[in-house]
Amino acid sequence: MDLVLDVADSYVFDAVYAKLLPVDALRTVNASVAAAIPAASQWSKIASMLPRPIVGLKDASPVLTPPLYASAWPRDYLPRQILSLSVLTLVGIHLLYFLIAGLSYKFIFNHEMRKHPRFLKDQEKLEIQSSLRAFPGITLMTLPWFLLFTDYCIYWIHRWLHVPFIYKRLHKPHHKWIIPTPFASHAFHPVDGYLQSVPYHLFVFLFPLHRVQYLGLFVFVNIWSIFIHDSDMIVGHPLEKVINGPAHHTLHHIYFTVNYGQVTHPGFVHNIRSSRSQYFTWADRVGNSYRQPESHLDPLLEVQALQKAKSE
Repeated sequence: MDLVLDVADSYVFDAVYAKLLPVDALRTVNASVAAAIPAASQWSKIASMLPRPIVGLKDASPVLTPPLYASAWPRDYLPRQILSLSVLTLVGIHLLYFLIAGLSYKFIFNHEMRKHPRFLKDQEKLEIQSSLRAFPGITLMTLPWFLLFTDYCIYWIHRWLHVPFIYKRLHKPHHKWIIPTPFASHAFHPVDGYLQSVPYHLFVFLFPLHRVQYLGLFVFVNIWSIFIHDSDMIVGHPLEKVINGPAHHTLHHIYFTVNYGQVTHPGFVHNIRSSRSQYFTWADRVGNSYRQPESHLDPLLEVQALQKAKSE
């Protein structure tokens, strides 16, 4: 994440922090000073109460921050990094969600599925609203970590979320979307999304992974999560029995206890519930929860049957 933060500091945050918290911003503001500069006193009072670096500004600021943008909070100051990463995470997940989910909804999702009897009224709007409510909570809970583990951990976490007592409290909101659209990819309870992201947060502490590859996988996981929520039921691919795809996850939303899979978030991170394992089918097979996608299970057939009945 330091790569992203370095670029963001250079182009945006250095100037912002220099404007809001210049080098002398953290000095104590007394009554006489506040009276002398009433226009600036309110922010000065607030700024004076903010935490400040332990090291002297004279030593820390010039080294990591260009002189033009010197700030009382230098680049290496932890509260600044946490605040900056929070902003980047929230902005990033919103951009990724609306861009990829919007394109998937427009060009991949079969809009005939909106006529399915189990498709909710205004479902796209409800899915988006649910996602937007979840993003802040997920971001706050995942910020200290960032992306980790894989198949088997996700399988058991997701399976555990289907235990009735836990399911109705955490996981049920995501299964409200029986015929999901790409916008359902992140529409779930924040704690649900966080729990299914925990393996990603643990992975880098256990296995070596290049930071560029780490960022790439983070983006990939979120895109993959969106794509498996298109209610597609394309079958017959030679890798179908090995790799979890949209068809597997479509069956999970319809039948609930098969083909579990992972949910990842933006900060998150967020939703690869193709099968109880995330990318491959082996964990479902080991756990006896695998269901093979077949053409006669396509929910679109029910839509077509209803349309045919109406036309007769």
